[in-house]
Amino acid sequence: MRIYLDLLFALNFFFDFLLLLTVALLLRRNIKFKRLVLGAFLGALSIFLLFIPLSNILLFIYKLIISLVMVIITFGYKNIRYVMRNLLFLYSTSMILGGFLYFLNIEFSYRQEGLIFFHQGLSINFIVLIILSPLVVYIYIKQGIALKNHYANCYQVDLYFKDGTVKKLNGFLDTGNKLYDPYQQRPIILVNPEELKADYNASEVIMVPYESINSCGLLKCVAPDKIHIIGVGERRQVLVGISKEKIKIEGVNCLLHSKLWEG
Repeated sequence: MRIYLDLLFALNFFFDFLLLLTVALLLRRNIKFKRLVLGAFLGALSIFLLFIPLSNILLFIYKLIISLVMVIITFGYKNIRYVMRNLLFLYSTSMILGGFLYFLNIEFSYRQEGLIFFHQGLSINFIVLIILSPLVVYIYIKQGIALKNHYANCYQVDLYFKDGTVKKLNGFLDTGNKLYDPYQQRPIILVNPEELKADYNASEVIMVPYESINSCGLLKCVAPDKIHIIGVGERRQVLVGISKEKIKIEGVNCLLHSKLWEG
């Protein structure tokens, strides 16, 4: 079997560069381009370990050390937690891209040697990998950042009513929510209409006037005994407004007010 070491090295460098770039974008690391290149170059050198007679344990240890040095060279060293987070994202991204390579191997290849797929010589899969891998990484980065931004603003919320009822909700910090009770300046959180059907009676309803860009009117609100936002704390001077439309954010049934973070 003929192995083209220069091609193997170039392919390995390409994938290591993609992995490090993905980690940098996901974690929003502000690094220089030459650091990315240097880290990918070191990672590409590890391909030559495959030609050294080593046990599987030693090979694993060497690869782990090289990965650790890669992230330190690329992202620098601040503390152990910083390095471990970079390393964790490097390996998780490797699994995503590795799964994609495995899928291509199963679907289109008849024979595999390392990262190169063979079918009557160098097959078209090599070209497919070069073209599609950046696309897969781009989709992964886009979805990863979207999920990170979404769940960073999600909180578990417990509503405590005066009769002892507790309502558990999934809240989202909505910076666009500027609703206040004009009389006592209490911030108003919004919940889906179906969430509070059985948790209040007509005598507890407070009608609060509101005005937005597209509409104005009266918002039906109730005053809970307190609310507890997991990771933030308890708040008492709060109104719960019953939204006239269902909240359209996936998995969310409560829109929180930024004022609640001020204590």
